Amino acid sequence: MTEISAALVKQLREKSGAGIMDCKEALKECGADMDKATDYLRKKGLATAAKRAGRSMKEGIIESYIHMGGKIGVMVEVNCETDFVAKTEDFKEFARNIAMHIAATSPLGIVQEDVPEDVVNREREIFQAQALDSGKPESVAVKIVEGKLAKFFKENCLMNQLYVKDTNLTIADYLNEVIAKTGENISIRRFARFQLGE
Repeated sequence: MTEISAALVKQLREKSGAGIMDCKEALKECGADMDKATDYLRKKGLATAAKRAGRSMKEGIIESYIHMGGKIGVMVEVNCETDFVAKTEDFKEFARNIAMHIAATSPLGIVQEDVPEDVVNREREIFQAQALDSGKPESVAVKIVEGKLAKFFKENCLMNQLYVKDTNLTIADYLNEVIAKTGENISIRRFARFQLGE
């Protein structure tokens, strides 16, 4: 049995934001391997987040972020279950980071279903024309179009995007980490992004 030092637990706690006992358990389960323990905690966080998914969220905050000397502005509403969590620094930081992320990446919607149908149809037509122009048979072209659409959604839907501050995480991963940390269901409800002259 590997002896888990307090320093190692502290290091994992700082890296993951998880509780001391969770960090200790993760390190024991993963033979004191920091990367495996981090993944273990993330998976555990996802399981915890899934359990909380049905609970109602009537609290939260509206966060704003102004960038480039007033050239780009974002407002985002992030909801949680209780006023207590809404006032925590972790929750506020999450909302701020999401607003900054939206300013940087300009997503078209939170999830795939939020992207306007006309935008999706236009992209599909462009991808189809490109695939057919390359001389690929139609059966192959269909697969190419589906692959390009999947990539389009990954790049343009907030929950699928890689988090600008940590590209090892998607925004969905980051959200699930915060859910695990706060112990409450949290959701990004809506956002508006303004760019001067648009």
